[in-house]
Amino acid sequence: MKRGLAPRAGGRGRLHFSLCLLSLLAAVATPVAPLRAAASAAAPAERVLLVVGDSLSAEYGLARGQGWVALLGQRLAAERPGWRVVNASISGDTTAGGRTRIGPLLAQHRPRIVIVELGGNDALRGLPLTSSRENLDAITVAAQNAGARVLIAGIQMPPNYGRQYMQDFAALYADTAKQHRTALLPFILAGIADRPDADAWFQADRIHPLAKAHPIIVEHVWPVLAPMLER
Repeated sequence: MKRGLAPRAGGRGRLHFSLCLLSLLAAVATPVAPLRAAASAAAPAERVLLVVGDSLSAEYGLARGQGWVALLGQRLAAERPGWRVVNASISGDTTAGGRTRIGPLLAQHRPRIVIVELGGNDALRGLPLTSSRENLDAITVAAQNAGARVLIAGIQMPPNYGRQYMQDFAALYADTAKQHRTALLPFILAGIADRPDADAWFQADRIHPLAKAHPIIVEHVWPVLAPMLER
């Protein structure tokens, strides 16, 4: 063999080795993109449950994570994976405030379900019931027009407001739910405020439940909410 041919043979060997290596890498790499696409297609889209409420839902006087909305999020994660809870509740908010905020919230989060827990501060401030009714109606319609299912969580006034006012106030929620065919929870604090030892379940202001009461709220909300999660 002539010495002059040795470099050529070595060059061909290196070239052959390089081509084999590239072919091997191509064979390994080719399936990755389709696999990623398939995995992405198989992953279910995250569904959002939006809570628009006041201090009863905003963890007023509680450590973070102790409120019923946070506890509901934990239960959903355990029992209904794929749902995410967004708590857009603000202490002191009224139905008018909720009406102002609902549009941007719907656009930002695109929820499948909206829980509306508002109205208590309307009564505490002596706002006209007609205005509260109009606001609840507008919030509900906006949510439904955005493709969300609505759960209206009502509040009840104590006896010192007078029997007629109590009835008229409760009717705000019942009438709105009936008119727009939404789910209804007539009294979100049922099982707490009507207990014989109710004072032991509320903070010093006798308005906001203690942390130990919030798991009861979740248990009260769940039977109404659960069927909505399956649609």
